[in-house]
Amino acid sequence: MATHLDLQEQEQIDSFKHFWNQYGNAIAWVLVLVLGGFAGWNGFQYWQTRQAVAASVLFDEAQRAAAAGDAQRLQSAYEDLRKQYAKTQLAAHVALLYAKARYDAGDAKAAQEALAWVVSQDTDEGLSAVARLRQAGLLIEAKSYEEAMKLLAGAYPPSFQGMVADRKGDVLLLQGKKEEAQAAFEQAKKAMPESLEYRRVVDIKLTALGVDVAPSPAAGTVKP
Repeated sequence: MATHLDLQEQEQIDSFKHFWNQYGNAIAWVLVLVLGGFAGWNGFQYWQTRQAVAASVLFDEAQRAAAAGDAQRLQSAYEDLRKQYAKTQLAAHVALLYAKARYDAGDAKAAQEALAWVVSQDTDEGLSAVARLRQAGLLIEAKSYEEAMKLLAGAYPPSFQGMVADRKGDVLLLQGKKEEAQAAFEQAKKAMPESLEYRRVVDIKLTALGVDVAPSPAAGTVKP
């Protein structure tokens, strides 16, 4: 003979069965998605770590190759990073290193291509800005002044505004626009920290234009 407790338990079981029949499938799918998402996140973290370690090995190889002047090894490391780890900052760093090596070797075209690749990846706004400034420098050397100005007209992080203005001044001066060049150099100097050594270079440019400038303080000095 069933007790009151037995009947109560049976009612609970029946109620649970009814609930599970109605919502069990949806609950199961939610659990699968939650647990799957958790496993996927852990897998993604592990994959990211492996990517970073593998990319750092190639980065070290590229640095050693550059220091040794081994162009073939440097190119191999650069190409491997491009193919396998294109979206890492290390790949962008090596591309900049490779571009400098090709420029030093007299291959401006390969240097320009490597710099353009860094910009196209847009991995880091600072690295992209460095690449565009160097691209502009190559265009200036090639006397492609209009192309250089177009490149310099784009958006740059605030910390690069001084160097951008300086590059613009170089172009304007080479175009014979001395007053505009002077304004650009003055803007460049104003945008640069007083402790930045490069301000001395800007002073030299302004002096060459006949501007009487106060000497920039040496890098690292602290104003009283």
